[in-house]
Amino acid sequence: MRVLFILFALLPILEIALLINVGSVIGGWNTVGLVILSAFIGAYFVKREGVSTLQTAQEKMQRNEVPGKELVEGLMLVVAGILLVTPGFITDIFGFLLAMPGSRHFFAAQVSKHMKMRVVAPGMGPGTAGFGQGQTPFGQSPFGDRSNSSNSDGDVFEGEYTDHTTNDPDKRLK
Repeated sequence: MRVLFILFALLPILEIALLINVGSVIGGWNTVGLVILSAFIGAYFVKREGVSTLQTAQEKMQRNEVPGKELVEGLMLVVAGILLVTPGFITDIFGFLLAMPGSRHFFAAQVSKHMKMRVVAPGMGPGTAGFGQGQTPFGQSPFGDRSNSSNSDGDVFEGEYTDHTTNDPDKRLK
């Protein structure tokens, strides 16, 4: 919590101080132009990388693979886009770091590794993080623990089934 407070309290002050210093060296209008130019270049770059990441995620989903890395990278691209359109040079530096493929892959790997260490499948042993039956990340599930419930009370479960073993569409079960 302190880190966020320091980030939101100090970052604007540092950005303003840097903008004033750069403005005194290259001129006020040149500084404004540089900030606007970096926002346009950053938005274009984030859009191009976002489309590429989306295509990779779609290809993985077509191969029945989970696009976990691509989801993390997509989130990083959203953050990069926000940072790049925010006026200032410090946010632009961090935004470009998250938008560039090499550094984004590195940060995505670090975030994925951190997430895997924090969220472990339930039943992996004592002391592991995870959510058991009837639990959510926010505590007890409002639906309760249904692990021991049986279907003896006549509940109806609906679903769809398609038989793909035959090539004749008229003979497929629906």
